[in-house]
Amino acid sequence: MILREMLVDDLDAVMEIEESLFSVPWTREGMFTFLTRDDTMFLAVEENGTVIGYIGCLMVLDEADILNVAVRSDRQKYGIGGFLVSGLLRLLAEMEIRTVHLEVRTGNETARRLYERNGFTVDGIRKNYYTDPTEDAVLMTYNG
Repeated sequence: MILREMLVDDLDAVMEIEESLFSVPWTREGMFTFLTRDDTMFLAVEENGTVIGYIGCLMVLDEADILNVAVRSDRQKYGIGGFLVSGLLRLLAEMEIRTVHLEVRTGNETARRLYERNGFTVDGIRKNYYTDPTEDAVLMTYNG
């Protein structure tokens, strides 16, 4: 597996993953816009020349917000999500960004455990944050 910067050329593979996993996926235009901003970092994990996962964050001063993390459904449960999160945290630390925030669906126990294993702690709940279905968001922060 190779962790690398996500490229515009990766959008077809990324959108296929995004649309297969999320009830309200990002649009291609939205993904492109965030991918090309100076205040974001998007990484892709590639295996045998194929993008199998990605992670993105928005950086503001000395903090970052993880925007999305996704691993192709047939490659989940192989540590790829952890590889993405730890790789992003390592790169952010090199940039002296050590506080990282995110929100995750209350019912997404797998993702919550992944974030906790990577040092994130729960800070609160955002009521009815998600739609399709309506669900609370768990707010989490990493202070590296």
